[in-house]
Amino acid sequence: MLKRDLVNSVSDKMDGHLKKDVSQAIDIILDSITDALTDGRRVEIRGFGSLCVRQRKSRSTKNPRTSKMMHIPSRKTVHFTMSKLIKDPLVKSDPLK
Repeated sequence: MLKRDLVNSVSDKMDGHLKKDVSQAIDIILDSITDALTDGRRVEIRGFGSLCVRQRKSRSTKNPRTSKMMHIPSRKTVHFTMSKLIKDPLVKSDPLK
């Protein structure tokens, strides 16, 4: 789903709201989430999931193409944990289980 699909879906469900207003609201929400993660805070959206920043350790690995050892420095990543409301339907519909 692209951002424009999200804007279209929300504006269709909210009669009387212009798409540019819905788009602006989504931009504000995403900016707020980005600011919180940049500040090192955890973001929790009930019924959807939580986002937090984690530090990955530095490591050494072998380049499969050249077979040379490479050093990968430590870095920050965003970790998403989905809520039970999302996880349960996904697990039940998984054909491998």
